[in-house]
Amino acid sequence: MEFRKNDLVTLEIEDCGIDGEGIGKADGFTVFVKDAVIGDTVTAKIIKAKKNYGYGRLMEVLKPSPYRVEPKCEFARQCGGCQLQALSYDQQLVFKTNKVKGHLERIGGFTDIPMEPIIGMDELFHYRNKAQFPVGRNKEGKIVTGFYAGRTHNIIENRDCALGVAENKEVLDRVIAHMEKYEIEPYNEATGKGLVRHVLIRYGYFTKEVMVCLILNGNKIPKEEQLVKSLCEIPGMTSITINVNKKRSNVILGEEICLLWGQEYITDRIGDISYQISPLSFYQVNPMQTQKLYAKALEYADLHGQETVWDLYCGIGTISLFLAQKAKFVRGVEIVPAAIENAKENAKLNGLENTEFFVGKAEEVLPREYKKNGVYADVIVVDPPRKGCDETLLETMIEMNPERIVYVSCDSATLARDLKYLCERGYELRKVCPVDQFGMTVHVETVVGLQRKDT
Repeated sequence: MEFRKNDLVTLEIEDCGIDGEGIGKADGFTVFVKDAVIGDTVTAKIIKAKKNYGYGRLMEVLKPSPYRVEPKCEFARQCGGCQLQALSYDQQLVFKTNKVKGHLERIGGFTDIPMEPIIGMDELFHYRNKAQFPVGRNKEGKIVTGFYAGRTHNIIENRDCALGVAENKEVLDRVIAHMEKYEIEPYNEATGKGLVRHVLIRYGYFTKEVMVCLILNGNKIPKEEQLVKSLCEIPGMTSITINVNKKRSNVILGEEICLLWGQEYITDRIGDISYQISPLSFYQVNPMQTQKLYAKALEYADLHGQETVWDLYCGIGTISLFLAQKAKFVRGVEIVPAAIENAKENAKLNGLENTEFFVGKAEEVLPREYKKNGVYADVIVVDPPRKGCDETLLETMIEMNPERIVYVSCDSATLARDLKYLCERGYELRKVCPVDQFGMTVHVETVVGLQRKDT
């Protein structure tokens, strides 16, 4: 039978795709249905039809899955942030484990994978210490803030996200009230006019410090003294800044930071290490799980105090300083100059003198330091962005021949690709451990320990 757009189909959801969508079949025709859960029987409307498969919109759950739960957030289906709120948490962990395992098998070609049980979360909501809220007007002309609906730039009004901290709503209420009182325009993407683009909020999970950064299509916000006074009434307020971004692009942050009040950073801790975090800093958004993630990376590094370690894509030195507690010497590499300055300051803050940090692309700095200056590594730790490691970097890692490599990944597909490269050139998988950093979403972190085969 041939299916076309707008056809209604009844499906038993038998599987789950990598983006959390349910998968069912109608007369052999595969349909991917967002918001459907394994075990559901649903009615779906075909919204896009190919020859052998299509995409459907969930119209009705005829028989709910035993794994289906009531989402905590009323906007869960509209918002693009949480893909798995309707799935029970134990099944979310199963989904994420299978996602990592499936990529390692299909892309990496691995069998008999030494998988450890996934490290799940204790607190499933209100765990995010950072949020970026776009600001705009709705169809009625009211100033709104919230999150973009999936695959759009339409703002779903929500000042109290179930994943964020309670302080977010307090900040947003005061910023929007200030804009309304003094007739300050939100940014309009279509025209490039308007002032306030986003509100960035960071929260120190352990220190309770609060940062507010207003991303502006300009250099100054009207009546800033009144806004600062209002925001300073919020307990823990530590940093109020402006970020200037006048570019017509989807990039949220510009490069220029202007301090309005307090200091340009907040401080937080992971384990025994304190970090200064600025508006531009990359810092893991779930500190409780990050502590578990880094502890696992440290375990796989197997340091005894005599090792020289390279930490590639080191950011503000989060993993580097964790490693420096156990290593003889740690060198970190990061492309963002401000992050390296943060890393150096964080090393001083924690009294760790056995570190050195380099600005530049990891795939350029490591070959240069190895070939020109003869540096070596007993252990290499990599924590790359979603695109994974550049092949030039992997080549140099193989040439340096460290005894162990620890790979921390935020994308299991590129992880599998890079592990295949390394394991075809002298390394073997010793341990693989998924870590759930982002409950209710399809995202999963993975820590992998590799050992040189001749050791």
